[in-house]
Amino acid sequence: MKKPTTERKTGNMGERRTTLYLLLRGYRILERNYTFGHKEVDIIASRGRTIAFVEVKTRRDASVAPHTSVTAHKRYNIVTAAKGYCSQHDTSGKVIRFDIAEVDAKGRINYIRNAYEGF
Repeated sequence: MKKPTTERKTGNMGERRTTLYLLLRGYRILERNYTFGHKEVDIIASRGRTIAFVEVKTRRDASVAPHTSVTAHKRYNIVTAAKGYCSQHDTSGKVIRFDIAEVDAKGRINYIRNAYEGF
């Protein structure tokens, strides 16, 4: 078994921190690292009528805002995976939202709700 790279360890830390952040705010975690085909969503969480598809961007170097790395292509992939999730689960009456969690090296989170449009 391969050892996780430093980059992967950093990403895992960010996803764990974001999961805890969401749980502490009353969200229920529906999925982590959900895949649909070759498309992935880091976290799918729900609270009330809202389902949030969350992309987590963790950076050790904060010289560039992490959310800027969520390109149009990446957004397309996340939206495609979200549509796949919605087709497999009853999401009728739910509000679908696409969020980005920026996590720095110290574990601080800048959570961006409705970071971009999806459906």
